[in-house]
Amino acid sequence: MNDHQNPVVRVAGEVDVETAAALFRGYLDFYEVKVEDPDAPRAFLAERIRAGESLVLLADAPGAGAVGFAQVYRTFSSLALRPLWILSDLYVDPSGRRTGAGRALLREVLRRAREAGVAGVQLETAYDNHVAQALYEAEGFERDAFHIYFNGLGQG
Repeated sequence: MNDHQNPVVRVAGEVDVETAAALFRGYLDFYEVKVEDPDAPRAFLAERIRAGESLVLLADAPGAGAVGFAQVYRTFSSLALRPLWILSDLYVDPSGRRTGAGRALLREVLRRAREAGVAGVQLETAYDNHVAQALYEAEGFERDAFHIYFNGLGQG
């Protein structure tokens, strides 16, 4: 890839569902999420986009098309008394790695969050995902002092 061409980040709309869903399936595979219905990831993403329940961004690398996606959910921080964004998903296909797509997606999320006046952007990543952790820390994310707990409500 030409080093002078950076990925272009854009908001995914309903016409982008198939493209975004293919990347979403790669993300689920990366985290070893077993999906019974092969159409479920597409349907889930399509509903989030259709209902405006999440912000989905796509990163297009020159000559390669969409190689990455990010999904942000808008919520609130009771402690800050302001809106808060959760960067729930950020994934770059192996074919698009080392193109700057992940960094471009992350920077666009942060730019939009600043523009929207939110209290901050929160994310989680696997303990052993050191590549992602290095990117997040390089872009100003800090580990917080809170422990994250989860209750799956008895659902497998």
